[in-house]
Amino acid sequence: MSAYYDEFSPPKPTPALRRQTRTSYWPILVFVLLAGLLVWWIQPLRFLSGPPTDPNAAPRPVTARGDLAADEKSTIELYEKNRPGVAYITTLAVERDFSLNLLEVPEGTGSGFVWDEDGHVVTNYHVVQHVIESGGSAKVTLADHNTWKATVVGGSADNDLAVLKIDAPKSRLHPILIGTSKDLKVGQKVFAIGNPFGLDQTLTTGVVSALGREIKSITRRPIRGVIQTDAAINPGNSGGPLLDSAGLLIGVNTAIYSPSGAYAGIGFAIPVDTVNRVVPELIRSGEVVRPGMGIHIAQDQLARQARVESGVLIIDVLPDSPAAKAGLQPTRRDRNGQIQLGDVIVAIDGNKIASADDLYNALEKRQVGDKVRVTVERDDARRDVEIALAGF
Repeated sequence: MSAYYDEFSPPKPTPALRRQTRTSYWPILVFVLLAGLLVWWIQPLRFLSGPPTDPNAAPRPVTARGDLAADEKSTIELYEKNRPGVAYITTLAVERDFSLNLLEVPEGTGSGFVWDEDGHVVTNYHVVQHVIESGGSAKVTLADHNTWKATVVGGSADNDLAVLKIDAPKSRLHPILIGTSKDLKVGQKVFAIGNPFGLDQTLTTGVVSALGREIKSITRRPIRGVIQTDAAINPGNSGGPLLDSAGLLIGVNTAIYSPSGAYAGIGFAIPVDTVNRVVPELIRSGEVVRPGMGIHIAQDQLARQARVESGVLIIDVLPDSPAAKAGLQPTRRDRNGQIQLGDVIVAIDGNKIASADDLYNALEKRQVGDKVRVTVERDDARRDVEIALAGF
C-alpha cells in the first residue's frame, strides 16, 4: 500500500516551485484590480447620462369605437333619467360637549328617493332609526348636491320604511315612477342606485335572483314577499331604489346577507307593492296601524323554556284592549310568588298557530274591525273567544 501511495501522490513543493507559483498569480491579480477600477469609473457616467428617453414621444392615436350596444344605451338612459330622484341621507345625533353645549355629530348615512313633488323622501327605517327614537336630525342631499334639512314624517319599524320631508322647490324634486312587484320574474334585470359607503350616485346592475323571500325587521316581525337580487348592495345603499329595466320602482333596497358585512351576491329589497301601501299611511298619520288584540307575547324560545311546546304564550294584556274584554289571561305571579303562565294561543279561525310568526301571518291578512275566533289553552283545557281587532 505504501508503494501505491507514493506512486500517485503529488510531488512535494520545492522552494523554486513555490516562487514560480507566486510569480504566475500577479498578472491575474493586476487584471482583476484594473477591471474593478474601470467598472467603478464607468458606473457614475452611466447615471449622469440619464435614462434612455425619447424627446419625440407623443400620445398614441385614439382608435375610434363604434356605437354603444343597445343594452348599454338603455342602462345609461335609465340612470340619467332616475338619478335626479335619488337622495343621499345623513343623520345627526345630538350630543353635549365638555361645556355642556348641544352639538350635532354625524351618526350614519344611507340612501333614499323622492316620493312626490311635495318633498316626501322615502328611506329605510333603520337609516333614520336614531333620529326617530333618540332625537337628532337628518339631512337630505339631492342629485344636484343641494342639501336640505329633513323632518321625519313617520316610520314603520315592522316594514323598515320611513318618510322624511324637505322644503325643496318642486323644480328640484324628481319623483321616481312607481311600478309593481306582483308580476316580477326571476331572471329579469334590475338596477340599484344609491350611495354605498357614502359614494355619491352609484349604479349597480343584476337580476331578480328569487322572489317571496322573508326577512326579519328590526322588531323581529317578518317582512314577506321580499325580492332577492345579485345587484351589488352595500352599506349606504339602504333605502335606495331598486328599478326594473323600464326605470320603474319595484323595491327598496334594505339588507344584504354577508358574513363579512360587505356585498356577497345576496341582497334584499322590500317589494314596491308593500311600499305603496305603507308610505301613504305614514304620510297621512305618521304611523302604520296594524290590526291586533292588545297583547304582548313571549318569544318562541322563552315560551319553549316555559314548557309551552306549541302556540303563542301571552305575557301581558293591555287594559281595555279587545283581548282584555274577551277575558284573555296574561302571565302573572300568584300570592305565593309562583309564576302562572297566561293563555296560549293555539289557533285563529281554526288555523293552527304554532309560533309568533304564525300569529303575525294570521293578523297580517286582517283589517282593523275584523272579528276573529281565537282558540286558547288554559289549564290544559281549550276555549274559543271572539275578538274584534283594533288598531295598534
